[in-house]
Amino acid sequence: MDQDRLELGRRLKKIRSSAGLSLHALAGKADCSESAISKIENGKGNPSLNLLHRLASALNVSIGHLFIEENDNRFVLRKGQRPIMGNLSPSHGVSLEALMSRQSEHLLQAHIHIVEPGGKTDVDISHEGEEVGYVLEGELDLVVDGKSVHLNEGDSFFFQSEKAHRYANNGSKKARIIWVNTPPTF
Repeated sequence: MDQDRLELGRRLKKIRSSAGLSLHALAGKADCSESAISKIENGKGNPSLNLLHRLASALNVSIGHLFIEENDNRFVLRKGQRPIMGNLSPSHGVSLEALMSRQSEHLLQAHIHIVEPGGKTDVDISHEGEEVGYVLEGELDLVVDGKSVHLNEGDSFFFQSEKAHRYANNGSKKARIIWVNTPPTF
């Protein structure tokens, strides 16, 4: 078991317990199995981004809240020391590197989405807010509201988060995208 998975599991269990929810109750609210939650809490599961989104929503927290300690009030996060939410979907090749601590307490949140070749989000996502991004390296196919666009290094984008969106790296090298959204959802 790696340390990141153990920490995620510990935080998920703490938040679930603080909310007074059983495994069964959270599974019902997040539309997943009790077994999936138990595996995550025990550091044995690799949840998809979609599952993390559903769990966080059911617990009324951001996904970032599941990964960053509440007492983490640093205003500088050094290279190599930023929390990485991943590998969120190892089979889908997507992880998120936090650019801010305690993201749930801010009006916006920012990550570097790291998308391996062939990596993709597993389903369309939609939620409240706005998103903006900038492709640092690699390429990305972004679909927003059924419209597909191919992005290359140096391209930027903006859209209303309520529009269904997903992305995939169909290129041959890792893509890294600065991704900012408000309000915090991850």
